[in-house]
Amino acid sequence: MKPNTSGQNRKMTHGDRFIQRFRQLQVWKKKGERAPHKPLLVLLALGRLQQGNERLAPFSLIEKELSRLLVEFGPPRGSVHPEYPFWRLQRENVWEVSTSLILKIRRGNGDPLKSELRHPDVKGGFPEELFLTLKQRPELIRALAWDILRAHFPDSLHPAIALSVGLDLDASDRNPLRDAKFREEVISAWGHRCGFCGYDAKLDNTDLGLEAAHIQWVQAGGPDTLTNGIACCSIHHQALDRGAIGLDKTLRIIVSSRLHGGASLDQHFFRLSGLRLVPPSRASVVPAPNFIVWHRTQVFRGEPRD
Repeated sequence: MKPNTSGQNRKMTHGDRFIQRFRQLQVWKKKGERAPHKPLLVLLALGRLQQGNERLAPFSLIEKELSRLLVEFGPPRGSVHPEYPFWRLQRENVWEVSTSLILKIRRGNGDPLKSELRHPDVKGGFPEELFLTLKQRPELIRALAWDILRAHFPDSLHPAIALSVGLDLDASDRNPLRDAKFREEVISAWGHRCGFCGYDAKLDNTDLGLEAAHIQWVQAGGPDTLTNGIACCSIHHQALDRGAIGLDKTLRIIVSSRLHGGASLDQHFFRLSGLRLVPPSRASVVPAPNFIVWHRTQVFRGEPRD
């Protein structure tokens, strides 16, 4: 007699449909510009849920936390607007704003004034049915968080974002769709050494701590092509994806003026400022200007150090 797996299949199908609701988030896109406001808000709400917080949270609390996330993981901007995703995520049927007030609306876009949202009676969170489903099935919280991270952020940022929103992601879960050939081809093209510092350590015959970085993130339309890749040690990969370092149009290294710390900064960063990238083994794989411009406008933070 065959075991009855219909309940299990229904559960898996329901989980897939559940996650699909979040895959359909309407995230603003224009020529590769980044707008991670809604994904970061969902990740923040998932972290709060996983930590046992109440379903609805005041906008004043969300504003503080989401603003911090947008400054740290969003594109470099003079100001951030956590009020936009807090209100507009309702249109995706995965978010609810609860208030007994009649809110004054902005002219032009139909959003409430930020000052109105700051009233203690204005709260937001997942709709009750969705919240209870996630609460009863913690594995869906992790699956959903991984799905959002993979869709909107490079792998190197996943641990830092999860830590910032208080999420336990079960770090053994990896992205099965990652193109392993990209890493192999990029590292080979750069002579098995970091393009920024020349690091080239091996353990027996295996590269140690050497990675392939996308200059323009895949999540923002960057292709898996060699001219969009740089071989990096793990330190400079993280720094590139966080906007601490970058390149100018002549392929000289720029270091953010917002980077600070102890004595190791000079060794790992400051001494690199103004130097050219360690050249790849083939001229045909030199980073393309359009990817460098994207990184400079969408990721690099502050102004380059003198």
